[in-house]
Amino acid sequence: MPPAPFDRVILGDVVLPDAVLADGYVAVRGEAIAAIGQGAPPPAAELLDHSGMLILPGLVDGHMHTSSSTGWPGIEGASMSAAAGGVTTCVDMPYDVPRPVTDAAIFREKVGWVNRTSHVDMALYGTITKAGGVEAIAGLAEAGACSFKLSTYEYDAVRFPRIDHPTMLAAFREIAKTGLMCAIHNEDQELVERLTAEAKAAGRCDPIMHARTRPALAESMADLEIFEMALETGCHVHIAHSSIARGFELAEVFRRSGAKTSGEACIQYLCMTEEDLVRLEGFGKCNPPFRTAEEVERMWAALVAGKVAYVSTDHAPWPRERKLYKGDIFAPGAGLTGLQSFAPLMYSLLAERGLPPTLMALYCAERPARFHGLFPKKGAIRIGGDADLCVLERGEFTFDARDIRDREDARWSPYDGRAMQARVAATYLRGACIWDGAEVRAKPGTGRFVPRQHGETRLGEG
Repeated sequence: MPPAPFDRVILGDVVLPDAVLADGYVAVRGEAIAAIGQGAPPPAAELLDHSGMLILPGLVDGHMHTSSSTGWPGIEGASMSAAAGGVTTCVDMPYDVPRPVTDAAIFREKVGWVNRTSHVDMALYGTITKAGGVEAIAGLAEAGACSFKLSTYEYDAVRFPRIDHPTMLAAFREIAKTGLMCAIHNEDQELVERLTAEAKAAGRCDPIMHARTRPALAESMADLEIFEMALETGCHVHIAHSSIARGFELAEVFRRSGAKTSGEACIQYLCMTEEDLVRLEGFGKCNPPFRTAEEVERMWAALVAGKVAYVSTDHAPWPRERKLYKGDIFAPGAGLTGLQSFAPLMYSLLAERGLPPTLMALYCAERPARFHGLFPKKGAIRIGGDADLCVLERGEFTFDARDIRDREDARWSPYDGRAMQARVAATYLRGACIWDGAEVRAKPGTGRFVPRQHGETRLGEG
């Protein structure tokens, strides 16, 4: 009897960026997708039936922090949370403790941690030191960095420094030679520092003041600076997280002038408002902060109009103790957990607005993979690509932070108790089930480092 032509066939409603194949299938041979179709499935050694469920490409989170609070050991727990959230590829930020990823040697050391401890595949950003780091850019690119990250705002002079304008200009010139994208944390330092000092002097340290001291103007001012430098240098400059629709409009204006400019929306800016900051206190603190309900609507308009590069989480699993509000909103760490809630929340937000899940395949998988040079290996259900899949069961569910698969002090979420219209029933990484809807089946080291595949940025699609 001849061997079955496929190792496994996975049944369900297959979600592509432009269509949903009802009663479809994805056939896998080895670690890659070998066939896609509808109707009667082809013969295979194994048949995995998710009929009635959505089969999306494994999500690609283009912005998250595994190691900003706990160092590289944080990769293991965060990647478990990713597996349980339908995220098969993480693009991890470089602002790690105790050493940010500022040269090729540190980069290779982090790659080793990924290959030993991660449960999902992972691409990596590089960054530079506050001074004298420009010469390390070429080596980071050669080592396989998918993108670079710099900041206009300083959290720590070593781990997360502000890069001054002359240094940033020189860095952009060097990054432009590599063809890689440079994402920017976009807040104006002087404005935020002055407003924060004034708030503290007035005794105003209540939660809403986090938003008041980091106004939309602080973002748009920074956007203009970095986009002018993009125009000058030819570097692809990208807003790492725009909480305002104006950021995408500015990127569009500069593209029309010939610049390579883009911006992403973190999922919290599509659903959370200042009222949520007041309610959640420290657990709702992130930078940039939540905006008004009216701004959320403008963000959705920008997304539907195709002005947004992609949607990410900016996952930052601070220890619970670092998020507690004790009368001073300026004290807790800034950042949210978001990996495990990413897929169910994005599906729910689309469903609540009557929008199709095809937008999720586009903005949460294909586009981030394209912008970080990981496509076509990652980001899409296509023949020859890695068999990375996120299976969503539709229904009425409630997100419970106690179910987060990470270290105990990272089991908190701004979405705890939120009604969801889907849950992740299974996650497949390169054809293997790494989440079965109840347990992470992957072992540490199942995930692999994914170097950038090419220099294409596809600005026309974002």
